[in-house]
Order: sequence, then C-alpha cells, then structure tokens
Amino acid sequence: MKTLILIKNSLISMKASKVRTALTILGIVIGIASVIIVYSAGEGIKKLLVNQIETFGTDVIQTEIKVPTNKKISNTSAAGSTDLVQGIQITTLTIEDMMEVRKLPNIKNNYAGIMGQEQVSSGSELKKAFIFGTSASYIDIDKSEIENGRFFTEEEDKSLARVVVLGSKMKEKLFGDSDPIGKMVKIRKSKFRVIGVMKERGAVMGMDFDDYVYVPVRTLQKRVMGIDYLSYFLSQVEDMSKVEETASEMRMLLRENHDIKVEKQDDYNKDDFRVVTMIEMMSMMDTIMGALTLLLLAIVAISLVVGGVGILNIMYVVVTERTGEIGLRKAVGATYNNIMTQFLIESVLITTMGGIVGILFGVGASYFISIGANYFGLDWSFIVPIKAYFVSLGFAFVFGIGFGVYPARKAAKLDPIEALRNE
Repeated sequence: MKTLILIKNSLISMKASKVRTALTILGIVIGIASVIIVYSAGEGIKKLLVNQIETFGTDVIQTEIKVPTNKKISNTSAAGSTDLVQGIQITTLTIEDMMEVRKLPNIKNNYAGIMGQEQVSSGSELKKAFIFGTSASYIDIDKSEIENGRFFTEEEDKSLARVVVLGSKMKEKLFGDSDPIGKMVKIRKSKFRVIGVMKERGAVMGMDFDDYVYVPVRTLQKRVMGIDYLSYFLSQVEDMSKVEETASEMRMLLRENHDIKVEKQDDYNKDDFRVVTMIEMMSMMDTIMGALTLLLLAIVAISLVVGGVGILNIMYVVVTERTGEIGLRKAVGATYNNIMTQFLIESVLITTMGGIVGILFGVGASYFISIGANYFGLDWSFIVPIKAYFVSLGFAFVFGIGFGVYPARKAAKLDPIEALRNE
C-alpha cells in the first residue's frame, strides 16, 4: 500500500513539471529505441545472410585459395586468383584437384569457379562485365535456372568451346529486347556464341548473378585469362551427417596433391587452400554478428549514459526544489528509507516510461527499416527478438536506479530543521 502511495506521489510530482519530465524521458527514449533497432537490424542482417548462404545449399563444401601463414607478403596479384588482403598470388588449386575430390565416396558432384572482369561487346554495345568461369555441373548444384536456350555441356568445357550464357541483366544491356541465342559477343579479342540466358536471380552475398557472363571454366582459363588454376570449387555431398568427415578427407587429399606436410591434422597454417562447410560458414557469421551487436550495444550505452546524466541533474533540481517538502515530511515522521524510496521510485518511473516509449519507437523504426530494405530489393525480415525487450527494460531500470540513487540519498540525508529553515 505504501508503495502505491509513493508511486502516486511520484506521478503527481512528474505531472507538475511536464516539460522537464518530457525532456528527461527523451534521452532515455533515444537510447532504448537504439537498443531495439540494433537488435532488430542484427537479426535482420543475420536472417538475410543465412537465406543467401542457403541459396548455395547447406549440403555443399567450399574449397578456396588461402595464403599460408609462412608465406612472405609480395605485391603480385592476378584476377580471380589472389588473396586480396595480403596480395599474394596462389596458383596451386586446379581442376585436377577438383576432379580428385569428386572421386571421394561422399561427394556427389562439384563445380569450379574463377572470376574475371572484362569488356564484353555486341555490335556497338560495349559493357564491362564479370566473367564467371565455371563447370557444366554448376547449373545442377547451384539450382539456377535457364530462361532461354541452354547451359553449356561438359564436352564444350573440355573442348574449350567459345560459348557463353548471359545473366538476365547482361542480356538486356547487350541485346535489349531481341533474342540473343545464336548471336556473337566478343570478350577481349575472342568471339563467343550465346547459347543461353539465365533466369533472373538477384544479388546473393553482394554478387549480382544477373550481371554475369557464364563461360566454360577451361575456355576462360586458356582462351581469355591464360592461366591453369582456380579461385575455388564447390562440392556437393551425398550424406549430410558425414560432412565434417568428408571435409577432413578433402584436406588430406589436397595436402597430398600440394605436397603439404603437417604434424597435426588440425594445423592449417601451411595449407594454401581452405575447406569450409556451409554449416561452419553460418556459425562464423553468427559469431561475427553477435560480436557486432555487442559492439553496437556498447556504443548505444553511451547515449543511455548521457540520458542517465540528465536524470541525475533533474533529480538534483527536484531535490533542491522540494527541500521544504522533504524537511516537513521528515519532521512529521518520514524515515530515511521513506525519502530514499520516494525519489528512487520517481527516477525509475521516468526511465521506465522512457523505456516503454523507446521500445515503441524502436519497433516502429525497425519496421520501416525493413520496408525500406525490401523496397531496395533486399529480402529483409522484420524481427525483434524477445531478449531485446528484456535488455531494453533492464537498461531502463538499471539506469533509473544507478543515476537516481545519489540524489535520493542526498534528499534522505537532509536535516529537517535545516531544510525548513532554507525553505
């Protein structure tokens, strides 16, 4: 009953200073809304990335080039074959490696990948495009679809056939509304015949597949880029329960092929390749997003501290303005704890109200962010995890106590005679 009376008195006091209370609450509202937005954006980005990773399939293992840690940094580079961070050229991953991996018991199929950027022309139209060299099996493993014509065959890949398949956007850029099947495009000095157009797919992991030109991998290696190595290859497994075992078998096979000797199987320092399952990739992404969320929350906490300082100052002003009231209450029997509780309740009420309003603003802002993201073509989900609400209200309560306790103690320690005399 006493608590209800104290809450009622606090609300009356807050109502008497509406503008001051509103300005104090505003600082908390901004901080709590930011907490909700950070959590929602983090979940939205994570869901987006998971969905995009899953478009490659969870039953695949990616093998890519990697710079061994014992390599010296050089300035060499080559398109589609370079560790972009350290600038070291890795040329040891080959089609032969991929074909050897394909023979492993749990491997269903695989495809190679190299990437280059070249000028592609058709008549007077000249466009810069990403040239994606891949295997005939790409169309089956990646679950991509052909809109018009067909994909190239394994025989065309082996014979270095000059054929290409265009992404839907690239087809529009080069041929407009006309049918490109059977027509010629030029990549560098070589002419290629268009045999197919891919169905529109959109961007995945920042890569716009609709803007690609697909070329048989051996054709791109020999006729355009003049290389004999790969950037990566993707392997599809038969049995998902054996994916980790299969990844280990792939590492052992590639180490043998590349003459890499290690004392322990989990020592990857000397490897010039990296074998990653999609499950591992999603786990790494989850860890990164968790760390990023914590970092952003730490930044948001700074704005909450600013709001907390506002509460501290306002409560000091309140204590000063109500010195006479405090003295009178203590003179008629109010205890230290009564006064302390009264001002703490007022501080917590301010932050709790700010927390609730901040949550509503944060949820609303997160919803509009998701609408905006979807408008620009991102498959963004509107998600506000339950823990975001608890963390937000927890922040509000803790800051209310933390920044309200000192002014409350000052009020509780006032001498009633001195307080009444000053009044």
